[in-house]
Amino acid sequence: MSIKNDLFLRALKGETVERPPVWMMRQAGRYLPEFMEIKAKYDFFTRCQTPELASEITVQPIRRYGMDAAILFSDILVIPQAMNIEVQMKPNFGPYLPNPIRTQKDVDKVIVPDVTVALDYVYQAIKATKEKLNDEVPLIGFAGSPWTILCYCVQGQGSKNFDKAKEFCFTNPIAAHQLLQKITDTTIAYLKEKVKAGVNAVQVFDSWGGMLSPVDYQEFSWQYMQQIIDALKDETPVIAFGKGCWFALDTMAKSGASALGIDWTCSPKNARYLTGGNITLQGNFDPTRLFSPPAEIKKMVHQMITEFGKDKYIVNLGHGILPNIPLDNAKAFIDAVKEYRE
Repeated sequence: MSIKNDLFLRALKGETVERPPVWMMRQAGRYLPEFMEIKAKYDFFTRCQTPELASEITVQPIRRYGMDAAILFSDILVIPQAMNIEVQMKPNFGPYLPNPIRTQKDVDKVIVPDVTVALDYVYQAIKATKEKLNDEVPLIGFAGSPWTILCYCVQGQGSKNFDKAKEFCFTNPIAAHQLLQKITDTTIAYLKEKVKAGVNAVQVFDSWGGMLSPVDYQEFSWQYMQQIIDALKDETPVIAFGKGCWFALDTMAKSGASALGIDWTCSPKNARYLTGGNITLQGNFDPTRLFSPPAEIKKMVHQMITEFGKDKYIVNLGHGILPNIPLDNAKAFIDAVKEYRE
């Protein structure tokens, strides 16, 4: 079956388009009243693990705003859960791992699971979502980068600097690399199954890559992301997104990824320069800027498209949409792209 609106897939291939495609990171979720109704009834991991709920949440923003791609509602922490690491989602706190990994012995207990069994609910959610989308728009699957997953596994919760995770890597590098490899192997198998289940592209989120120096980034994050890209690039387009990782954009551009996500601290001009100008870029509107008046949002979006150029470009935020963004402002962001003419 061919996808009716294939703008997103064409932009990933670097084809000429009439306008760039648009979607928003975290578009399935917490800023939508229809999502909040589901949230009031079911806890976080129940929503992730119930295909009917996950698929409904995935298509909500498409129904409301008509983005050019859907992204499956799930969480990066389903991977450690499948690897025998307990993960809780505490209301008004975020992820909490009661038994963080701090020693070689802890790493030895971590399993590389049979993803077809442990994460079957995700593939069922993909199938249910594909049915609901009816090939109107492509569906994106995603995973966290191995480094970002390690950050939560070792820190045990969110953090401003992930100091314990870094300390673990620098004092116990052998155990750290073993854990990173286990996460990488699990992630590759997981994403391959997602492709089999029907996603049209995948994105790897390195949310905490910017916590590392450029040298440490290559050692503890990028080499594992490269393994994931190598394993998947012949099966599906891969988008690599490293928040705060502008210093690695030149390396990322040579990785075989179809596109690179850019955060809002890197200008379009610098992003094009650092990536050599030949790869599709995605981003990079500051999510907090969605608090600006709708007319201003539209102006800024048009400016952003002009600076990136309409081809080899996917309009997005520079990180996930915030929970308290007014609905009209999110709409202004999407509409601005749809109205764009050179």
